[in-house]
Amino acid sequence: MINDIVTAVPEALELVIESIAAGGDGVARRDGMVVFVPRTAPGDRVTAQVTRERRMARGQVQRIEVASPDRAVPACPHYEGERCGGCQLQHLTLDAQREAKRHIVQDTLRRIGRRTIGLPSIRAAGSPWRYRERLSLALRRRADGSWYAGLHSRDDVNTVFELKDCHITDERVVVLWRQVMEAADGLPGAQQLRGTVRSVGDRGVFTLEGGASWDAAETFAGRLAAFDHLWWVPEGGRRRRIGGTAAANSAHGGFTQVNPAVAREMIALVLERVLSYEPKHVLDAYAGAGDLSTSLHARGVRATAIELDEDATAYASARLSSPSRALAARVEDVIARHLPADVVVLNPPRSGVDARVTAALESAAPVPKAIFYISCDPATLARDLARMPSWEIRNVMAFDMFPQTAHVETLVELTRTVPA
Repeated sequence: MINDIVTAVPEALELVIESIAAGGDGVARRDGMVVFVPRTAPGDRVTAQVTRERRMARGQVQRIEVASPDRAVPACPHYEGERCGGCQLQHLTLDAQREAKRHIVQDTLRRIGRRTIGLPSIRAAGSPWRYRERLSLALRRRADGSWYAGLHSRDDVNTVFELKDCHITDERVVVLWRQVMEAADGLPGAQQLRGTVRSVGDRGVFTLEGGASWDAAETFAGRLAAFDHLWWVPEGGRRRRIGGTAAANSAHGGFTQVNPAVAREMIALVLERVLSYEPKHVLDAYAGAGDLSTSLHARGVRATAIELDEDATAYASARLSSPSRALAARVEDVIARHLPADVVVLNPPRSGVDARVTAALESAAPVPKAIFYISCDPATLARDLARMPSWEIRNVMAFDMFPQTAHVETLVELTRTVPA
């Protein structure tokens, strides 16, 4: 019986996988216990080594007894060979991945947000492969002093394997990463660093995080001929430019979507829905480089863009003029001062919004006609919606921004139908 299982003594059990959980694990049920089994598909019948962990259990597949028709052969050799943690769903067909994400959004809003919705539709654009225009990798120094760059194994966060290729990343980004590694002998004197490469066409932007000092920074930057912007975030310090030109004078180096094709479709839909309310003033919170605000301003709508990053705000300001404006500030510190607004757009990071933001929207007077919340994490989205009981969900749309992974982008349209 699974209820008798203890952590020290795993037991081989036969399980039927019913669904996919947030995070990408398959879900089975046995004797009243939920069992999470990585790299499985709905409809699989597997034998797994199962270990109980408090009120749930985890399993590792030993053998697939009956394979689900939703299974696919992973395209990337790292997925199984090094147990890469960057993707979670390569073993599923694309249709099965998207169906799983629809259910993840619906289930998370119900469990955490106490919101009952129908199964949302999901949109996609472009290719499910080679779509990433930004790739962050862990940098590790070998015993001989050389460096390698890679990703973490899914079942061991302390293990970083050397990445040869990433099949969901644009080949231009992979080529740019190779140029970084050719100059790696000029990196700071540390054992562990983190780097991010982003492509703008065939040109690159590189950001390095970590290290206390970097005497060879300018020399390193000079060796990266294909890069227009290079940034360094030292330990405990602020980001500083080590090469290239000012970000405000060209496309901003940090605030772009990983999957531009899907992002364009999503922002186009947000713009269409926002304009349907015929707003005079839109508050664009967590505005990034201000793309939505710029589009609204071009259509005669006053936009107030709020973004913490000063470089992104500078770039947004350069594209806006009065009465629209861009502010460099924490949204929670200033949102109350910039209400009322006819429509509010929230596009926060994965951590969601501060409780002061939802409190301000709950008490706003006059009440906005609508709130649009764009989320890359259904769990924090659901938490934030639970803090806004007087706002009702009018529509939910999922976007397959990150094929082959368990991540999903969600757009929620809210209107006030309950008195505050």
